[in-house]
Amino acid sequence: MGGKTVTRADLCEVVYQKVGLSRTESADLVEQVLKEVSDCLVRGETVKLSSFGSFLVRSKGERIGRNPKTGTEVPISPRRVMVFKPSNVLKKTINDSLSGK
Repeated sequence: MGGKTVTRADLCEVVYQKVGLSRTESADLVEQVLKEVSDCLVRGETVKLSSFGSFLVRSKGERIGRNPKTGTEVPISPRRVMVFKPSNVLKKTINDSLSGK
């Protein structure tokens, strides 16, 4: 799965091959997991996956931005953004793969 974008279909296929569920059951399982993660984030909860990382929602206040083309100041409304913070285990795995360890 390296070197490309991983899709839901790819995740379903991996679950099908490695876990042994049917393709339909694998797709349902992946969808249920993604829905639960999404629902938790919508509620403002942090989702922590051990040895992988944490997904969290941060609130950003209103601020003044600038249109780079015209230089006009524009208010940017308050919003919530999702942030992913990788675990140290994931960071080490990624860095070790670059150095060939």
